[in-house]
Amino acid sequence: MAEAKERTGKRVMVAIEEHECSHYALEWTLLNLKPTISSPLLLITVQPFSPFTYVAAASYAAPPQELIQSMQEHQKQAALALLENAKEICAKHGVDVETITEMGEPKEVICQVAEKRNVELLVMGNHGRGAVERFFLGSVSNYCVHNAKCPVLVVKQDSGKKN
Repeated sequence: MAEAKERTGKRVMVAIEEHECSHYALEWTLLNLKPTISSPLLLITVQPFSPFTYVAAASYAAPPQELIQSMQEHQKQAALALLENAKEICAKHGVDVETITEMGEPKEVICQVAEKRNVELLVMGNHGRGAVERFFLGSVSNYCVHNAKCPVLVVKQDSGKKN
């Protein structure tokens, strides 16, 4: 009960990935929603399982365990680097963060974590893909808009702006 009294803003989670659109969404969130965010701001990155599937398919058998471990370590380091960069951006704005790293299908994991953590607003970037690309590659933000149990804010980056 004391925790509910201490929190004055909304529990917000920002999805972070390698594309610059997620860092733009984070910056936008910090500039426009900072007064309404409860501390800490949640930052999530989800590393997909897909590279392991490609390795198995390419080798026509189970890939060597050392290769899998090496790939997992590389993915872990990439995720930590993404979150470290995002934490630095938040620190410049004076915002405390909690980082979350998961593995799995990003669109599903983001929605699951948002529900588990009682997130009140999920913020995501938008790649700006066209309809054909979205059809073949899918859209994490579109999936989350339709399946998350909380409101989802998709921040579109102006095509002329680079962050």
